[in-house]
Amino acid sequence: MSTDVPNPWLRGYFPRPSAARRVVFFPHGGGSASFYRPLARDLPDGVEGMVVQYPGREDRIGEPCCTDMPGLVEPLAKALTQLDDKPMWFFGHSMGASVAHEVTRLLGPAGEAPPERLVVSGRPGPARQRPDDKHLDDERLWADVCQLGGTNAWLLQMPGLREMTLPVLRADYRLVGTYRAGTGRDLSVPVSVCYGTEDPEVDAVDAAAWSQATSAHTDLTAFPGGHFYLREPAQSELTHWLTGRLHDRPQHAPTDPAGRNRG
Repeated sequence: MSTDVPNPWLRGYFPRPSAARRVVFFPHGGGSASFYRPLARDLPDGVEGMVVQYPGREDRIGEPCCTDMPGLVEPLAKALTQLDDKPMWFFGHSMGASVAHEVTRLLGPAGEAPPERLVVSGRPGPARQRPDDKHLDDERLWADVCQLGGTNAWLLQMPGLREMTLPVLRADYRLVGTYRAGTGRDLSVPVSVCYGTEDPEVDAVDAAAWSQATSAHTDLTAFPGGHFYLREPAQSELTHWLTGRLHDRPQHAPTDPAGRNRG
């Protein structure tokens, strides 16, 4: 598929028609495609970044948000089959990790366009994911958003921002809070797991649980920072790590909290 062809699900901010591979980014809950623009920009030469745009935000603000996983991943998987002209990697952060996991499941068995590798970030492995009901309480939901640090603190104080963003947040928190992941080895692609050393949502044991989801190789990498470690200043470390993985060459990887190299 040419990235010039309009696709409501995908944003190609930096087209690279001659790229040999693509990385598709799946945003976090409450997130939009533009958040991942810097990561797509900084991919190495020969790799094109595409970012998923969920309904209900930015240029899709007029569309209803999805509130259940099948309603989100089924049309998204269909859209991604159009990217069958070159190999793909999937990178999903937080809620996006589960979305990318489910899309990989849908694409894999049919042999349509499974990714070469799934990179999951800031999300426990399926066996350690727990339901929650924060979507039922706006105060708890907003407190969680403020704690996790995905939005600049000064933006959170802007008048009207809470009321503007709560509908999307409620929908995404409901989707991920009511989602029940399968706990079998339902993937056959390699899985790379990333997490922040100070993330209150994911620790090393949670991250390692992704090894139970695939029959292929799994590796773990810990980065300095919290749930949104992938923002600056640690973003450059993530970009370096991802570049090394894409080029299949050795690199100096960050260490986990115990000081072991997780490259």
